[in-house]
Amino acid sequence: MKKIFLLTLALSMGASIWAETAPETSDVESEGSGFLTSAINNAIESAWTPTEQGNASSEKVQYGRKVTDYVSAPKFGGYAIGKYEYNDQDGAKGGTGFSQRLIRFYIDGTILHDFKYRIQVQTNNDKFHMKDVFIEWQRYDFVRIKVGQFKRAFGFENPMNPWDILTGDYSYFTKKLTGDYRGDAWSGGGRDQGIQVQGDVVKIGQDRHYLIHYQAGIWNGEGINKSDADGRKDYIGSIQFQPVKGLFIGAFGWTGEGNGEKRDKYAFGVKYDDPAGWSLRGEWGHSHYTSANDDAWYIVGAIPVNNWFKLCAQYQTYRPGKSWATAQCTYSLIPEFQLHKNLKFQLQYNWNDFRGSADKHFNQLWAEVYFRF
Repeated sequence: MKKIFLLTLALSMGASIWAETAPETSDVESEGSGFLTSAINNAIESAWTPTEQGNASSEKVQYGRKVTDYVSAPKFGGYAIGKYEYNDQDGAKGGTGFSQRLIRFYIDGTILHDFKYRIQVQTNNDKFHMKDVFIEWQRYDFVRIKVGQFKRAFGFENPMNPWDILTGDYSYFTKKLTGDYRGDAWSGGGRDQGIQVQGDVVKIGQDRHYLIHYQAGIWNGEGINKSDADGRKDYIGSIQFQPVKGLFIGAFGWTGEGNGEKRDKYAFGVKYDDPAGWSLRGEWGHSHYTSANDDAWYIVGAIPVNNWFKLCAQYQTYRPGKSWATAQCTYSLIPEFQLHKNLKFQLQYNWNDFRGSADKHFNQLWAEVYFRF
């Protein structure tokens, strides 16, 4: 596994000499602003003085403790997802009913043009916690350096925000394989504290899109909002190819040790997003721990019916111990109604085949409302 990771890193860094400017891809969640936060942002922008904004046309950025120029107005954003769940599995008591899936609030900004920061917090019912806090040097597209707490560079779906994943929850692949421990509950949404280098290199085609996107980083291996407990680290990297604009083919590697257990993971995936609204994404991954092996995969697609209605479908499987006897398989149909850029409704029907459970086959119905504020 270490050889896979080191090879990925070597290919990525070796290719970076071909880069130009203006990054095209990023693993930063980007949700946009709602009506309230847009009003706040516009008010701040109007009140922002030229001295505070900095001279964007200056050829040379000044440095020093007393310099107040070259700081952008901070941008605020927030959104909420409410959920209703019905579940007819034995012992589920009809499901969880109504709940706050999440409420998020975040602040973005730049310092000295080249340093972008983000602070994002979230609450789920009574659980309030820090999600992201990082700063990233973005001077060049071929090498950007991020430090803080953020999503691990493993998989296409993990870095995506809940607004854009097409389904009412993240896949088994993401929740089981990008977490901290074997088969865990995806503690913190695949986040950890560390440092990452990423970039885009080699422009091709008439549209001059980037062929290669790479990521390589070192994390504590403890998960969200935790400092290092044992001195060991997780090493994660990816390399993604974009032969046609919008089509990405990726390979991901992870090696590390935590809580006294060795873990090595690798994954492969494909995703495609069309400007007209067509989407297709699929990933397969394998994880090896000291005690067992697991694997998981999914495929999800979306077809736009018109400007406000989209139909999505997903198939996914998680196999603890790589055994079909304990496999969890789910087939989903998801109609989505987006009436405004800041408001959408989503229904999801799941037929579940949990082969290791007493009640193997059961149904779920989710209803979710998404709104930015």
